[in-house]
Amino acid sequence: MNSGIVTNLWLIPAIPLAASLAILSLANSRRKSAAALAVIGQVAALTLSIVAFLPTLETPGFRASQNFTWFTFGEQPLRIGWVLDPLAAAMLLMIALVGLCIFVFSVGYMADDKNFTRFFAYLSFFSGAMLGVVIANSLLLLFVFWELVGLASYLLIGFWIERPSAAAAAKKAFITTRIGDMGFFLGILWLYGHSGTLLFYDHGSGCLESAGLAMLGTSATFIALLIFCGAVGKSGQFPLHVWLPDAMEGPTPVSALIHAATMVAAGVFLVARVYPLFSLGAINGVTPSLTVVVWIGVTTALMAALIAIAQADIKRILAYSTVSQLGLMMVSLGVGGVAAGIMHLLAHGFFKALLFLGAGSVIHGCHHEQDIRKMGSLRRLMPATFLTYAVGMMALSGVPLFFSGGWTKEEILHATAHWPKSQVPYYLILAGVILTALYMTRQIIYVFFGKPRAASEHAHESPRVMTMPLIALAFCAIFFTVVLTPAWPWLHAYLTGDPALHFDSGRLIQPVFFVSLVLVTAGIGLGVLMYRRAGLQNQHRPAKTDPLEYAQPTLFHFLENKMWLDELYDRTVVAFAVVSSRVSDWMDRYFWDGLVRAFGGLGQLLGIFTTDLDERGISAGVDETTIGTRRIGRVVSGWHSGQIQTYLGAVAIGMLALLLLYAWLA
Repeated sequence: MNSGIVTNLWLIPAIPLAASLAILSLANSRRKSAAALAVIGQVAALTLSIVAFLPTLETPGFRASQNFTWFTFGEQPLRIGWVLDPLAAAMLLMIALVGLCIFVFSVGYMADDKNFTRFFAYLSFFSGAMLGVVIANSLLLLFVFWELVGLASYLLIGFWIERPSAAAAAKKAFITTRIGDMGFFLGILWLYGHSGTLLFYDHGSGCLESAGLAMLGTSATFIALLIFCGAVGKSGQFPLHVWLPDAMEGPTPVSALIHAATMVAAGVFLVARVYPLFSLGAINGVTPSLTVVVWIGVTTALMAALIAIAQADIKRILAYSTVSQLGLMMVSLGVGGVAAGIMHLLAHGFFKALLFLGAGSVIHGCHHEQDIRKMGSLRRLMPATFLTYAVGMMALSGVPLFFSGGWTKEEILHATAHWPKSQVPYYLILAGVILTALYMTRQIIYVFFGKPRAASEHAHESPRVMTMPLIALAFCAIFFTVVLTPAWPWLHAYLTGDPALHFDSGRLIQPVFFVSLVLVTAGIGLGVLMYRRAGLQNQHRPAKTDPLEYAQPTLFHFLENKMWLDELYDRTVVAFAVVSSRVSDWMDRYFWDGLVRAFGGLGQLLGIFTTDLDERGISAGVDETTIGTRRIGRVVSGWHSGQIQTYLGAVAIGMLALLLLYAWLA
């Protein structure tokens, strides 16, 4: 069975992609058929993912691959393939399961949308592309699916294309991620030039295996950093994070799909997949490329957490939360905690999908209102949404013991605390933990507690087709902790292939556990202290009721406007692009066009000159020469009478002349 599933691993992404093509062929009126095809395709992908997961349980560190020649250029074959290992198997399960919950939720959320059919075609396309990224055993094949994910995100973010803001957000996401992908592509070319292969694993000859890594030498650092550019763009890391919050312009299920299980997870997955390249030549677990990953990650995590505090859009708060959590995962990878980072990625997939779908349920129940300052007291009107959202909030905040996010954050804190290069990232992450608990407490107070405000007057609970996925994801966010606790670190052992890890109750309580508990408690307590009164204000009060705004208006305005980073880019990068385009346009219109016209005019002058020279000089000379020759010919021809006596007389005269000349000379 092992070889069979590895050989047919391509079916996992192929089925959703085929479902997408089938749905596109349907008429807009075939709504039920479109939803059924999408859900069935995702169920099939989940079933095959479970089948693929089972062989990886049999042997610690299981890995199997299937490679083949795609095409040959010259005498050089280009080989691609797919791989099954614990990293791929765990990601397949999470993506397929979370994607299925989002698909089912979308049936209710998008029920009234006129483009319902097209929406599910795009969802299936997105899912298939991300599943392809996970199984790829070739950096080239991964890049192909990577770009398909980018295309799918463009289509989904701009799904409501009639809205100018949605069209702008889709273009912004596509262009921004292309900037990172350009570096990624250059890294691929550089890697291929040195190693001669883009296969990750190829019986010891892959680019991530000893033989391939030995060929890289000092260029490994630069190749790793170029590949990391792609991860920075896809996973919304500073400075290419600006597209991710604007991606909220798409429907809420799209936000859940992008921010939880698919697109943004791709960057973290990429770094984890090519980690041997990043860690090549490490001294005490530190390399220049990993150091860059750490500082980019910690900057992103802290910056996004600060911005989230001052946002009022329920989805935008979660968007900046995603940016912050992805930064946290990058820090974990950079300090060597690869397993901890992937564990947090898996847990984050469940509880962030829960939060985004919960936000979608709130928006649906509040008649598409997204401003948390206009909500309030929804816990009574939307009890199922409230309870599941509270689970997601506590998991994201890092509440220990019962919620998955608490254990994964503890693992990351533990790994960061032992980074030998610096302790600064550790302390900055501690601040980020407090901020996460603070802004999530602020959000849940405004939305579910206090007095009802404008958007809560006619709020209602969402239908079961929307609440059941919330319950399923809340269940996963809680019971996923069973395999995460330090007492029984099963998932950690599974990802690292270390069979020595086993149940040990003594490892359950560690110093970092108390640090995490104190920080989360402080963040939640500070949030309650700051926002309890704000939540009690009703709709007759001013809309701007944030205590931080009253206490520090300048700071709040700075954070509310996203640290002016978009404006900074507008006045620098975008302005430079605009000026460059105008200069290029001027150069094209007046310089290059003038230069072409000048050469054209010179060519015309040369043409006129050569024409005159040809017609009046060469042709006339040839003509006159011909006429003169003809006249000479006529004169000479007159001398030819045809009489032999005349010719003999001429010869005699010639002979006489020669004799006289000879006598005179003698």
